[in-house]
Amino acid sequence: MTFVDALTGADRPVIMELKRRDPNGEDLFGDRSIAEIVAEYEAAGAPCISVVTGRWFGGTDSMLSEVASLTDRPVLQKDFITRRDQLLKARDLGASAVLLTAGLLPRSSMPTLINGSLELGLTPFVEVTDEAEIEVLPSAEHCVVAVNNKDIKNRERGLGDLDRSVRLLPALAASGTRCPVSASGITKPQDADRLLAEGYRGLLIGTGLLRTTSLTGWLAELDTLRTLRAP
Repeated sequence: MTFVDALTGADRPVIMELKRRDPNGEDLFGDRSIAEIVAEYEAAGAPCISVVTGRWFGGTDSMLSEVASLTDRPVLQKDFITRRDQLLKARDLGASAVLLTAGLLPRSSMPTLINGSLELGLTPFVEVTDEAEIEVLPSAEHCVVAVNNKDIKNRERGLGDLDRSVRLLPALAASGTRCPVSASGITKPQDADRLLAEGYRGLLIGTGLLRTTSLTGWLAELDTLRTLRAP
């Protein structure tokens, strides 16, 4: 199953993320192993799993290969990918999707990286922060387009601006993507419920899930909120 199909077909479309450290360098794994976290995410019904391999957040390529070996869920690699050889490496390590950060890439390189990803069977997971990045995005219909509620240029420090996702949703709809995602800064079930109610087809949550004392309780509260909202 493709990354997009798994996410859009899920009853609870939450991409659950493994990130070793938060933007301030604080440990998020505690005494848990990668295998334990993956098992917890699978038991909680994660349709897809994200792995942050960027060194800013304590990531390594071996984390990606280990997660891919432990699960049959589609896996997203989050790192600063700028070249085709990195796409090949991501595929070989077991990724199903790769992060492409519009704000850090020259506009001229985006078509090459998107087409290169698709040719290798990888889903381009394109991260945006404003309308200008969305308007020039090529082949959006073949991409997951994700609004980052934080600023990657300051290493995602500080609180997220969830209103950014709300503001940019019309532009995402106009782009043609069938899988708009809101990512980063989603810490409470109420945040997640609000964004799904606005029309997002998926959410990417890392720190909020890794820090909660009860993953099942966090997700159960989200499910209850969504049930109460349903007509």
